[in-house]
Amino acid sequence: MAHFAKLNENNIVVTVVVVNNTILLDENNNEQESKGLEFLTAWSGGYTNWKQTSYNGTFRKNYAGIGYRYDQGLDAFIPPQPYPSWILNTQTCTYDPPVEYPTDGQQYIWSESQGNWILKQ
Repeated sequence: MAHFAKLNENNIVVTVVVVNNTILLDENNNEQESKGLEFLTAWSGGYTNWKQTSYNGTFRKNYAGIGYRYDQGLDAFIPPQPYPSWILNTQTCTYDPPVEYPTDGQQYIWSESQGNWILKQ
């Protein structure tokens, strides 16, 4: 099954729908995103702001979730920024903390006010 994200006017994902793969097939039996877009535009009464998303992340970096943002320049779905200090990694299109997570086997939580990882109690 193919998955498509419905985007609002700010390219924020508002819902994700499933479309049967046969809808996407062209005359040569190759899947085409444009076929899915045509179907969804008709199905939704003319709404045109849809983007296909990959459940396993093979394209557009991340599977679209509600609240994710579609970045046209990166052609990627980007999750919401978890903290103001976290930085967008343009390779993974996810946010990285400004300080790496400790690798000592302990469990930590991020403290935005301290700008560091705090040992989980």
